[in-house]
Amino acid sequence: MSPTKTTRAIGSTLITVAVACAIALVGLMLVPSLFGLDRYVITGGSMSGTFEKGTVVYERQVPVADLQVGDIITYVPPQESGIDEPVTHRIVSIDDRTDAEGGRVLRTKGDANDSIDPWTFTLASAVQPRVEGWVPAVGWVFILLSMSGVRMLSIGLPAALIGLMFLRDLVRALRS
Repeated sequence: MSPTKTTRAIGSTLITVAVACAIALVGLMLVPSLFGLDRYVITGGSMSGTFEKGTVVYERQVPVADLQVGDIITYVPPQESGIDEPVTHRIVSIDDRTDAEGGRVLRTKGDANDSIDPWTFTLASAVQPRVEGWVPAVGWVFILLSMSGVRMLSIGLPAALIGLMFLRDLVRALRS
């Protein structure tokens, strides 16, 4: 095989692999929504051992009354906790004696943490996302794409390659 044919074969194979990976990634992100699942990327390590940072978890909205000890939920801890981003932890206790607003009082714990979360809380909504499944490592793509430099490269590099291929074809056409 000549160097030109070899280069084209390698390029074609790389493009095919890239397209297949992109289709698989889109499938992992879009298809679950057809079944009523939301996705969430794990960005911390408090659930290590169950799922690691970079895992995509799929969650279904369930009535708060259906939650049980052992369920894994994603929620924003109470304001006094000092944490203002969602956490994904396992429910370790549910006190059916309600708080002043009538909600069930919950306690959670990250599987990798030594102790139970120091706060109790109630859920304001009638429904709550509960983890139904997960896919390891796929979330790293989204974590990386949240960085502006990576996002610009992922858009700019293919655009530049398309532009260069167009210029190459234009130069070839003008020479003939």
